[in-house]
Amino acid sequence: MSLPIVDTPLPERPGLPEPRAEAWDRALEPALVAAPGLDAIIGRLRQPGALVVTTGQQTGLFTGPAYTVSKALSARGLALVLERRWRRPVVPVFWVPADDHDFDEVATVSWLGADGGLVTASLPPRAPEAPLTPLGREPLGAAVLEGLDRFERSFPDAATSGETVAWLRRHYRPEAAVAGAFAGAMAQLLAPLGIGCLDGGHPAVKRKSAPLILRALTRAPELDRALLAQAEALAAEGRDAGVPVGDRAALVFLDGTLGRDRLVADGSGFHTRRSKTRISLQELERIAAEAPERLSGNVLLRPVLESALLPTSAYVAGPGELRYLELAAAVYRGLEVPRQQPVPRWSGVLVEPRVTRVLAKYGAGLAELLDDDGALEARIAREALPQGAEAAFAALRAAIDRGYEPVVRAVAEVDPTLERPAASARGQALHAVGELEKKALQHARKRSATELAQIARVRLAVRPEGKPQERVLTMAGFLARYGGGLLGALADHIAEWYTRALEADPPIP
Repeated sequence: MSLPIVDTPLPERPGLPEPRAEAWDRALEPALVAAPGLDAIIGRLRQPGALVVTTGQQTGLFTGPAYTVSKALSARGLALVLERRWRRPVVPVFWVPADDHDFDEVATVSWLGADGGLVTASLPPRAPEAPLTPLGREPLGAAVLEGLDRFERSFPDAATSGETVAWLRRHYRPEAAVAGAFAGAMAQLLAPLGIGCLDGGHPAVKRKSAPLILRALTRAPELDRALLAQAEALAAEGRDAGVPVGDRAALVFLDGTLGRDRLVADGSGFHTRRSKTRISLQELERIAAEAPERLSGNVLLRPVLESALLPTSAYVAGPGELRYLELAAAVYRGLEVPRQQPVPRWSGVLVEPRVTRVLAKYGAGLAELLDDDGALEARIAREALPQGAEAAFAALRAAIDRGYEPVVRAVAEVDPTLERPAASARGQALHAVGELEKKALQHARKRSATELAQIARVRLAVRPEGKPQERVLTMAGFLARYGGGLLGALADHIAEWYTRALEADPPIP
């Protein structure tokens, strides 16, 4: 089943990326996550002149917030446009950041249950003193079963939700790693649409990344200075770089006794930020050769690694990424890696039938529902007032204004110092009317509690917790309610959106 989809407007039309000459490296193929449809993706990657459009997102419970999936579909939509224009294969690739260690950020997921209420599931938080284990090695644990049971109970219509529940149970198992479960679930969802999922923590990726990571360590002081200068230049333009720099921290983490630990330049070598362990560049070179899985890039180095390893011309990014990718321009230059063009991801709202019905009932638009100022509720409350009450209050305010105007002029002629007290008296009278009207609206709200509860419930559907829908609700919840056909409809919508967004750019001959 398809749902109405409303796009979030872009501040400006994205530009068209430029093609590149690099070729797909077959040594990376073992890092592509197995799923039905992967063979066709590999076949396209191996074609002469094949390019990729990359994106990625922090791993998440039950695939995390909905924009994780729509971001992957955005890479597909952009790739389709570029493939038509460049007349060569362009394959969307979703990079799974298995090195990430921020467990608490990915351990909670929310969806709307059958009754329209918000349902949340969480894994137990990691102990403060626990090692910052990369999520590629962090097991989900038994608590994930409780979350799966809660998800299944939220959708009593197994005819619609059964396939989604089975899909989640297949991947989110207690013994599975957080990133591994995410990668498997995403690959099964996306590969049939031609989107490959690349495990960023796979040994094949680690081996290929090691030379660039060592180069980033060798040039750590220069990169730190270049990033600080780039951040200052952005600040001078009134732009926030989004990532703190200039503290001698390298762009590389080392996995050690306390888990993933940031390396900090220290004289001729480095020390780890948490464990304070000193380590020489020579020792890091040995680790890169013998155990490259222990080294990983930070948020600024990761897109540079993608550009160095893959024949990518574009990176599909969210708003926060677009900010720090401007900062990362200094890293591309410092490591002599060609920079793929950042392109905004699609953003929008899935509008369920019950939302449409309530909006129609009250003659409201979606924009009113997305606005947090309470104007829609106030309008409904005003409509609950007796007929003519609103006009009567308006007339009283107008009468006070008219009545006080000659009084203010008269007292000012008697004594100019009386003008301010007279104006204050008028303001007090208008304030009293406003307070009376506010109390009337409050009582009207009580009388229209059912209507306001309906508005609150549908507002929850499009702006849960006062945040954008795509940042709170998981796509898995929509798939459980409306079936797998929703994903194809959303993919087609996003592809058409990119066609429209780029239509003013002429094709490349």
